[in-house]
Amino acid sequence: MALRWYQVSVDARDAATLARWWADVLDWELGFEDEYEVNVVPPGTSDDPVDTVETWQAMPPTFVFAPVPEGKTVKNRLHIDLAPHIDQDRDALIEELLVKGATRVDVGQDPDVTWTVLADPEGNEFCVLSSRDR
Repeated sequence: MALRWYQVSVDARDAATLARWWADVLDWELGFEDEYEVNVVPPGTSDDPVDTVETWQAMPPTFVFAPVPEGKTVKNRLHIDLAPHIDQDRDALIEELLVKGATRVDVGQDPDVTWTVLADPEGNEFCVLSSRDR
């Protein structure tokens, strides 16, 4: 099958602001923006056509943020996991996320887990995992 993970879609009350927040956190770029969506892409992502299925499948997924009138009301069923490299200071990165507007969230996790649950400025949960080298 030649399908690929293309993007993660996120509903947002303020799509432009939330897209910019995630672009800053991930050190990604805005790929496209209009009144209906804001696309956030990894650095160096091209919007040039791709000729082969192999090249198509190797492309990284992106985020698209779409405006909706309602706010978030329940815990996410799907969330993003972020991980620092083992050479990075995980605790400092978490503090930086908090300074940027993330908040700590208790979703029922045990106190001795190896990840930290946070939420973006609109309340979407995500985790910062233990440091990794792959």
